[in-house]
Amino acid sequence: MFIRLAEQHRQFVQELVMNLKALAIVLERRGYLASCYTCGSQMNSASFMVSLGDNHLIRFLVSDYGITWTEMRDDRELMKLEGAEAIAQLQELANLVKYQIAPQDYRPTAVQQA
Repeated sequence: MFIRLAEQHRQFVQELVMNLKALAIVLERRGYLASCYTCGSQMNSASFMVSLGDNHLIRFLVSDYGITWTEMRDDRELMKLEGAEAIAQLQELANLVKYQIAPQDYRPTAVQQA
């Protein structure tokens, strides 16, 4: 059972990394400064970053060790989420592409509630 779960987790991380790379490309085409770096060719980890302007930065890290979403403004950490919450916040960012929201109009859900 545990070997199967480990393999499913590896596949999940690889799929997430591929989606992050695609999201970075699309965000760049929409006028955002975005990047996604992976370590090696196995796609088992990635560092995704996007600038939302006005010193507002999102960093999303994924690896076998965990998943984190960090939001910063003026070099200060505003919010840090992990696991499922981090992925849910990533979906909010992906909605920028889906609904073609301008970078200056983006306001993350978690920040709005804070």
